[in-house]
Amino acid sequence: MRNGIPNLGALQAFEATARLGTFSRAAEELSLTHSAVYRQVAGLEHSLGVQLFNRVRRRVVLTPQGAEYAARVRHHLEQLEKDTFGLRTRSGLGRSLHIAVLPTQATTWLIPRMPDFQRRHPDITISLSARTLPFQFNDHPYDAAIYHSEQPWPRTRSVRLFAEGELLPVCRPDLLQDSRGAGGMQGLTHLHMMSRPDAWRAWYRQHGLEFSPLISAGPQYELFSMTLAAVRAGMGVALAPRFLVADAIVRGELALAGPGGLTVAESYFFGYPLTDEEGSDALQVFEQWLIRIARAESA
Repeated sequence: MRNGIPNLGALQAFEATARLGTFSRAAEELSLTHSAVYRQVAGLEHSLGVQLFNRVRRRVVLTPQGAEYAARVRHHLEQLEKDTFGLRTRSGLGRSLHIAVLPTQATTWLIPRMPDFQRRHPDITISLSARTLPFQFNDHPYDAAIYHSEQPWPRTRSVRLFAEGELLPVCRPDLLQDSRGAGGMQGLTHLHMMSRPDAWRAWYRQHGLEFSPLISAGPQYELFSMTLAAVRAGMGVALAPRFLVADAIVRGELALAGPGGLTVAESYFFGYPLTDEEGSDALQVFEQWLIRIARAESA
């Protein structure tokens, strides 16, 4: 260690082992041998005078001290990665931002509109990373986030881009046609979003229809993109935000499977850490562009 700071290679070996649970998997990720990773971690424990792992057969389990240290090391390694990326980007292309986004919302709404931003601001590079759950900006290397919530995240400067409005029950048209003689929509497999486990129950309640326990037995998906892929494959009926499926319904690719949508209170927000400063010039430019296109489309 130099001035109390462990070797970077040892920290990388420790973080990978903590995240992956074995020396072998960490070695594979880092393109090192099993013994090299083991020596790095053992040397780190020796130099710190703290046991970071308990060895359990072929796996390693973090001690309480190890778990706390792993979280802090991961944060600093991610920050180093962000700083390095930003330096390279700024030196070659100008200003840069790293934005956390919701995968399906980004691929279906944000990214198709990004060429307009690039034409207007060619000196600003926007990098995107997928995040499906809330997080603390202090723990992750993002400048801002587009997120889904009923209200702005605490300790952020956030602006509502647009309300989600409602979730529509959709399926493939031929599946809907076949279901009419077999109990209608209730006879179809109901697909579920993991982040919204009670959505179907709420839909049935809102429309005064009986909710069968069998409806809850359908498969669950983490992302709307997965759910809609299953719908397009004819695997069942799903609830999806109107803005994601409206065009497909108009084109006849998807069909409205029920009498109406489920009204929801959530919205899509853009936010960044709350500090004494307003944020970088690039961040403000991107925020104003997002607000403009979101409000133009909501008008």
